[in-house]
Amino acid sequence: MREGYRIAVLGAGNIGTSIAKGLVQSGRFSPSRIVLARRRTHLLEEFKNQGFEITDDNLAAVASCDVLLIAVEPQRMNILLDEIAPAVDPERHRVISVVTGVLIRQIEERLGKAVSIVRAMPNTAIAVRESMTCLASNGTDDEALETARAIFNEVGKTLRLREEDMIAATALGACGIAYFLRAIRAASQGGIEVGLSAKNALLMATQTAKGAACLLAANGSHPENEIDKVTTPKGCTILGLNRMEHEGFSSALIRGITVSAEKAATLYSDGKQ
Repeated sequence: MREGYRIAVLGAGNIGTSIAKGLVQSGRFSPSRIVLARRRTHLLEEFKNQGFEITDDNLAAVASCDVLLIAVEPQRMNILLDEIAPAVDPERHRVISVVTGVLIRQIEERLGKAVSIVRAMPNTAIAVRESMTCLASNGTDDEALETARAIFNEVGKTLRLREEDMIAATALGACGIAYFLRAIRAASQGGIEVGLSAKNALLMATQTAKGAACLLAANGSHPENEIDKVTTPKGCTILGLNRMEHEGFSSALIRGITVSAEKAATLYSDGKQ
């Protein structure tokens, strides 16, 4: 890709604007290089004030940009692809889709041309540059994958997967943000029950969760290795852990991830819309 390439976010809702925020926070992208497109542009006024270009014209966004980042809801995917297909130039454009459940071949078939496509699954922590983004490519152009890596490495970590693993990545990496947030909320509620103020309990739960994640990231260790360091015979930690397991903590989290994957696989239909 040429230096200073422009990015169109087609479907600038929560995840699309989170990506835009993260890219600007990285310092590598100015707001003027990012076009935010959605039907209800009045919801993008704050971004317009920050220097982003906003529009309700998808074709105009495609014409003015080099990377097309598609972030619409699955049920609107076919409508968008049909709309922009005439304007997509395989020689110029790189397509990145963050739409759940839509296969690369389905995008290619809908556009009706051989386009370089990368399927990406980030999460909303992208807004603070801490996303886990999984990538899969149609393999026609390594440049497209490298472009996607360059974009998403600025806002967290990336991992290339086989495309058949992307539904699992959606359940763990994207939906998983909500699961860990719910665990932090539950921990803070436990803190309140044993006497902490709501403010202090949430602060302690948040920082403790961050510390746990940082231990694993820094040491490359298994969670059980770190757990062993804080569990002593007849101690309070092992008592708490065993009670949580008795109440179904691990099994509930595992089942939540599996049912999310099952649902994610059904969100998109490649039939006529």
